[in-house]
Amino acid sequence: MYRIAIGEISHETNTFCPPTTLEMFQKRLWARGEEITQRFRGTRTFLCGMQEAAERLGAVPVPTFAASTEPWGTITREAYEAMLWELLDGIRQAMPLDGICLALHGAGVADGISDLESAVLEAVREVVGPQMPIAVTLDLHGNTTPRMAELATGLFSVHEYPHTDMYERGQDAVEFLVRVLRGEINPVTAVEVLPLLAVPAPAGLEPVRSINALCRRWEAEPGMIACALMHGFPYSDIPEAGVSVVAVAEHDPELAWRVARAVAQETWARREQFVRRYPLPAEAVAEAMAASENRTPVVINETSDNPGGGAPGDGTHLLRAMLEAGVTDSAFGMLYDPAVADAAHQAGVGATLQARLGGKHDRMHGDPLDLEVYVKSLSDGKYVLTALARGVQADYGRTARLVCGGLDVIVASRRGQVLDPGPFLLHGIDVRNCRIVGLKSSAHFRAGYEPLAARIITTDPPGLCSSNLAHFAFQNVRRPIYPLDRDVVYRSSETSF
Repeated sequence: MYRIAIGEISHETNTFCPPTTLEMFQKRLWARGEEITQRFRGTRTFLCGMQEAAERLGAVPVPTFAASTEPWGTITREAYEAMLWELLDGIRQAMPLDGICLALHGAGVADGISDLESAVLEAVREVVGPQMPIAVTLDLHGNTTPRMAELATGLFSVHEYPHTDMYERGQDAVEFLVRVLRGEINPVTAVEVLPLLAVPAPAGLEPVRSINALCRRWEAEPGMIACALMHGFPYSDIPEAGVSVVAVAEHDPELAWRVARAVAQETWARREQFVRRYPLPAEAVAEAMAASENRTPVVINETSDNPGGGAPGDGTHLLRAMLEAGVTDSAFGMLYDPAVADAAHQAGVGATLQARLGGKHDRMHGDPLDLEVYVKSLSDGKYVLTALARGVQADYGRTARLVCGGLDVIVASRRGQVLDPGPFLLHGIDVRNCRIVGLKSSAHFRAGYEPLAARIITTDPPGLCSSNLAHFAFQNVRRPIYPLDRDVVYRSSETSF
C-alpha cells in the first residue's frame, strides 16, 4: 500500500504590494497533519482531490503541512523559512514514503527567491532524494519554469478560470503518482515559455476558450497525460513572469515538446486577444443602468482592485461612480475597511454614522468617500463557499451592511474578493433582486454570478491589478516581452531529443 505525503505552500505574489508576512499566513491557513484532512474534507479543492483519490486507489494519504494566504506582496524571508521548515519537518515525520503530492501555486516570490516553487522542490529533493516521484498541482496563473519540471515528476495545472477544476487536478496528480509507482509510465514534462505577459483572462471567453479546447484535444492523444496553458502572473515583476505551456507525456519527450510547442504557437498567434481594454467606472455604470432596464441583475466587476490578485480591495473608483450616478435598488461589495466595519459594529444596527469609506491604502485606488451611512445589519463574515472552492469556510471578519442613498454597501474587516452571493446573503440581500451589483474581482466571481447575471461589465480604473500593463514600472521582467515590447519575435525553444 503506497504512502503518499500531501502538502501545500501556496501564494500568488504581486510584487507591487507591501510584503506578505508570517502572520498573514498564520491567520489564513496554517495547518498540520490531520487538521488538513478535517479542514478540507468534502471541499472542491486540490487537497481534497488528492486525499480522496489516494483513498479510492488504496493508497495512504499522509497530510503534512499546508499554508496559504491572500495574494499580496513579496513573502518575507521569515515567512518563507517558517513554511519550508514546517513542510520538510512534516515530510520527515511521514517517512517512509512512496511519493509526494504538493499543492503549489506557481507565482510565489519570496525575499531573494523569484521562483519559490523551484526552491521548495529543491529543498524537498534534499530530504527525499532524486528518485522519489513528486507530483505538483499549480494555479494557471503560475509563472511556470523549466526548473520546476526538472524537479517534479509531473505538473498539473487547473484549466479553468474561475478555477472550478481544482479538485479534479488534485485527483489527476495522485492518479499519476500511482501509475508511476506501479511502473506503468516513465513520464517526461515539457515547459515551453513564450515572450508574453497576459492579464487574467476568463476561460469561458476568447482566446482562452479555444486554446483550452486545443489542450484537451492534445490530452486525448495516445501517450499524453496532461497539457495546460499557463497564463502566468504579470504582477510578479520577476524574470520568470509570463505565459507558458506545460505538456506531460507518458514516456516520449519528443511528443511532450511537440504538444507544448503546438499550443504555444497557437497562443502566440492570438496574443493580441490577451490585451484587454475596459471602460472606466462612470461609463460602465451608465452602460449597466441602461442594460438593467430590460433585465437584472447587471454585474460590474472592478478588476483593477481585485484582492484575489493582490490589490488592496479598498478602492473607491467604482463605488464613487455608482453613488454619483444615483444608482438605486443595488448593492456593492466588498469594501475592505476594518475601521469602518468596527465602527459600525460598535454603533450597532439602526445607527447613523459619519464614515470615511475606503481609500486608505493609497490614492491610486481612489480617494476616501465621506458619507453619512445607516447601519442596516451586521455579521461575523463567515459562511461556506457555494461556487469556487465549494465547501470551504470563508471568513471576511466582521462585516456591515451600510445604506448610502439607494445603495447597500458591504464593508469587511478582512480583505478578500467576492466569489459568490454569500457575502450579500449574510446581510439579507438577494442579488437576484438587485438592479446592479458592483464587485471587486477579476474572474472568480463568475463561478457564482454567471448563472444569475443578465450581463457582466468589467471596469478597469487605476489599480494594482489593472489590465493595462503599461501602468506598471517593471524592472525585472525579461525583455523583450509582449505587450510591453510590440516587435517581439517568438521562436520555439531548441531542445534535442
